Amino acid sequence: MPVLPSWLTDPLWDQFSALLPERPVCHPDHPLGCHRPGVNDRIVFDKLLQLLRFGCSYQAIADTTCSATTIRNRRDEWIRLGIFARLKQIVLESYDRIVGLVLDQIAVDGSITEAPGGGEVAGRSPVDRGKQGLKRSGMTDGYGIPLGRVLAGANRHDSPLLAATLDLLVDLGPLPDGITVHLDAGYDSAATRTTLSERQLRGQIAHKGEKAPIQASRRWHVERTHAWQNAFHRLACCYERRATVINAFFDLADTIITIRSLIRRAWKTHRWHARPSQCP
Repeated sequence: MPVLPSWLTDPLWDQFSALLPERPVCHPDHPLGCHRPGVNDRIVFDKLLQLLRFGCSYQAIADTTCSATTIRNRRDEWIRLGIFARLKQIVLESYDRIVGLVLDQIAVDGSITEAPGGGEVAGRSPVDRGKQGLKRSGMTDGYGIPLGRVLAGANRHDSPLLAATLDLLVDLGPLPDGITVHLDAGYDSAATRTTLSERQLRGQIAHKGEKAPIQASRRWHVERTHAWQNAFHRLACCYERRATVINAFFDLADTIITIRSLIRRAWKTHRWHARPSQCP
């Protein structure tokens, strides 16, 4: 059974492969000009999707077609080339061009997940008996499309991470006027309002001590996106120790979420050659 349906993996691989550098079958510096051919990029890419979806170890996913060392080496090579970040940016631009990002309504919230291996962005989790945990301060548009995230230890409060999260908006290009940022009661402070005013943003902030459903507004979109991301088990229980690797897996997951939303929403308004026969 495939880790993801073909209507999702095929366009994902088509764009990903277009960003890859040309790889010769045999290394040109080999003294004899011949050795065992390198592993095909598609095989490694499929392994990374399996790692992301199932959350298993590199050794568990390795087989005769690809070793764990090859998966790690190819992953690090693609991170150095910035392919995961570039892929996410291309997919966001495509979504904005075809469907349209709802950038006048932004939602920001934090989410804590497990990080049993510790690492650069892990800390003592206040909701899991002090075990190592990872916090992400995620930002979405008004529909829930992930726009970016800031990683920190689970012991960090949401509010101090807001400024760094909002600074990611500059990567989206021209922004509409009158952007409203939806936040929960954890951000209800003078420091948050100062952060928003410095960036000329309006805040829709839930007030401490009042029932949340009355003020929920459009904040639930970011909560749903956190659930979408936690469906990828490598993010819900992260054993990676380096921030660059964690961000790469998040970029890949966000790309999948965006492509899935793009296909589902465009299915009713557009036709293309590989369009699924039924609305996915």
